[in-house]
Amino acid sequence: MSIDAVSFLAPTALPMLNPLDNTAAPSGQFATWFTQQLSDVNTQLIHADHGVQQLAAGDASNLHQVMINLEEAKLSMQLVMQVRNHLLDAYHDLLQMQV
Repeated sequence: MSIDAVSFLAPTALPMLNPLDNTAAPSGQFATWFTQQLSDVNTQLIHADHGVQQLAAGDASNLHQVMINLEEAKLSMQLVMQVRNHLLDAYHDLLQMQV
């Protein structure tokens, strides 16, 4: 039985990371999704607010639809806030990790 020596691999050329580099980090799919969700929630809040203003002025034709729009906007806002809270919790957990 022949035993051959393990040959070491030559180090690969890895790009050096410069911590002082001011280039922007690439945006990922999550950032795009979260931005879109914030835009949708903002649109829902504006639409619900417009319905409440019409209701206060006496111009609202359907009270039920105004209330449904308000609840949808409220639930969407709560969802975005929960995602934000979980992201902040994960960030704080990463900060507290010991290397």
